Amino acid sequence: MSAHHNRPQDLVVLVPEERGRAALSAVTGLRPLLYDVGAPLPPGAAEARAMVVPSRPVDRVLALIGELPELRLVQTLSAGTDQWQGRLPAHVALSSARGAHGAAVAEWAVAALLSLYRDLPGFAADQAAARWRPRMAESLAGKRVLVLGAGDLGTQLRVRLEPFGARVTMVARRARDGVRALDDLPGLLPAHDVVALMLPHTPATHHLADKRFLGRMRDGAVLVNAARGPVVDTDALLGETRSGRLRAVLDVTEPEPLPGDHPLWHTPGVIITPHVAGTVPQADERSWQVAADQLAQFARGEQPANLVG
Repeated sequence: MSAHHNRPQDLVVLVPEERGRAALSAVTGLRPLLYDVGAPLPPGAAEARAMVVPSRPVDRVLALIGELPELRLVQTLSAGTDQWQGRLPAHVALSSARGAHGAAVAEWAVAALLSLYRDLPGFAADQAAARWRPRMAESLAGKRVLVLGAGDLGTQLRVRLEPFGARVTMVARRARDGVRALDDLPGLLPAHDVVALMLPHTPATHHLADKRFLGRMRDGAVLVNAARGPVVDTDALLGETRSGRLRAVLDVTEPEPLPGDHPLWHTPGVIITPHVAGTVPQADERSWQVAADQLAQFARGEQPANLVG
């Protein structure tokens, strides 16, 4: 029997959009209830034990959460959960959509690196000026890439880089088989051509890529940020990129959105995209599929696999 028969024991889940209600209605044990972030909670919401949240407006959603006495789980539609951590009531658990966006974000990172190495922005400028200017470019083949974050995003990046002939070293908080520890960074940074940030923003990773970190990167190296803007100290990065010593490809920035008068926009060797690495047509469908899996586990009395913290 599916959830839309509304059996008394079905788990009431608040969902912020119609496609979410459609996605969860097919899942046994769930009874999705549509809510509007900008309106009062609908009738029956007081019974909700789980809630799927949009990425914003955070303060408004937190106010709604305060009105839900039975709530025990908040499920995000993104892999990043930093805006919710430490802000939920103690009895409410947090689960992410880890696994939904890794493929798309990894594709973006490979595309950005290829664009930088093959100087596609320079050739695009030449095309716009109708200027035929042949020149040498670099290759991704043979590059040594240090990937910080060995979860879904980092793993998806590794499997896409290796067919190009890149040599990948994975780093996580703690060492394990095939993965180095963050503590090893001082020795690893000078030995790599690319440093890709694919790890969550936490107090421990805030401004991880600071002046000292960037100073250890080898001359001509590329910093890739597909994590969160505050993982990088923007002023320190500006110092290294303006001098031409380092290059960067950034999908996230601090501040974000990046103001129009920010010098990072016009720094040579920097490619910026507006937080769109995971923005592909399949993103919503993948997010709701992961959310449905997590909520089905919760409805069965299990701990969701993507529980945070």
